[in-house]
Amino acid sequence: MEILFLIKTTYIDLKRNRIRTLLTSLGILIGVFSVVTLIAMGIGLQSFIQAQFQKIGTNLVIVFPGNFSSGDGGGFQDSEGGFGSKSFDLIDAKNLEKVKSATYIVPSYIKVVKLEAAGESKNLSLFASTADIFPVQKSEINSGQFFTESDVSKSSKVVVLGSVVAKEIFGNPERALKKTIRIDNQRFTVKGVLKEKGGGGLLGRDFDTFIYTPYTAAYVFNPKKEFVAFYIQAKSEDDIEAVKAQVKEIMDKRYDEQDYSVIGQTEILGTMKSIFQMVNLVLVAIGSVSLVVGGIGIMNIMYASVIERTTEVGIRRALGATKSDILNQFLSEAIAISVFGGLLGLGLASIGVSIANNWFPAQINSVAVGLALGVSAVIGITFGVFPARKAANLQPIEAIRKR
Repeated sequence: MEILFLIKTTYIDLKRNRIRTLLTSLGILIGVFSVVTLIAMGIGLQSFIQAQFQKIGTNLVIVFPGNFSSGDGGGFQDSEGGFGSKSFDLIDAKNLEKVKSATYIVPSYIKVVKLEAAGESKNLSLFASTADIFPVQKSEINSGQFFTESDVSKSSKVVVLGSVVAKEIFGNPERALKKTIRIDNQRFTVKGVLKEKGGGGLLGRDFDTFIYTPYTAAYVFNPKKEFVAFYIQAKSEDDIEAVKAQVKEIMDKRYDEQDYSVIGQTEILGTMKSIFQMVNLVLVAIGSVSLVVGGIGIMNIMYASVIERTTEVGIRRALGATKSDILNQFLSEAIAISVFGGLLGLGLASIGVSIANNWFPAQINSVAVGLALGVSAVIGITFGVFPARKAANLQPIEAIRKR
């Protein structure tokens, strides 16, 4: 009965000052909206990245020039971006074919080129490799066919276009087939167009925006016959460590340890997750400033409310209300304002996330909901207890005298 009475009186008091209640809750509303939205964006982004990596499997090992962990320039870059202190060549490709636990050994050379066709001109990424690149990245053909190992051995000037490239240049995949295009003023023939895959490709690059060609045909752009990376697909996830060990044994014969990096997809994914989690923590901390500001606002308003209702408190104390009754009354009002703002913020965040899903993956989970409501209640208690104690400690006679 006491709890029901407390809820009823709290509702009556807050309803009596609707505008003030709404304005007081704005700080909490903005804070909860910011925190929940940032958490939703972070969770959605992590899920999206994980899904993109799964598209090419988790049994992929990548060999880079340079030291990936030290940040000296190693990593996945375009050919003109530099590879650190060393670069790979055909000898490395031949040597890596000795890795026993691998299904595919795929060298790659990447260069930003100017593509001209059908009256269009665009700067795009040329991905030069072997025919094994397509099963490694689990590509499917939309129209035409993949280039073959025969095309590689003959240095055939043929290309397979990503779906986005075909649509932007030719309108649809069928029109692109057998068309002649110019890549940095070199003529190539379109042999096939890939099915749309969406999202990130190898290390975040988009499968759908590449132009694929045999690496031998790309020697015209790559006179040094260098490679930016090797993609090695292990037979299974259980073979990854064996593959990495064999690769290191082979590469150590030509390079120092700091001249190259051997990394599994799962390691890259784990590193990226750690980075995003740290970024999310920083963003949430920034958003939490609004919650603190909102809490201070609640404390100020509740102090003002205590002053306004001094006589009311005095009369209630004179009629038998205890300090605990007065404390609970003001504290429940502070908590109600805070939770009300939290619920509004959560509702707005849900609407915002639903709208954002049209362009960006975002997910509100139970953790975000619990955090929003829990933090709101804690802020109500923390910032409401001081003015509530001030009201509870008023002496009845002094309070009535101030009327």
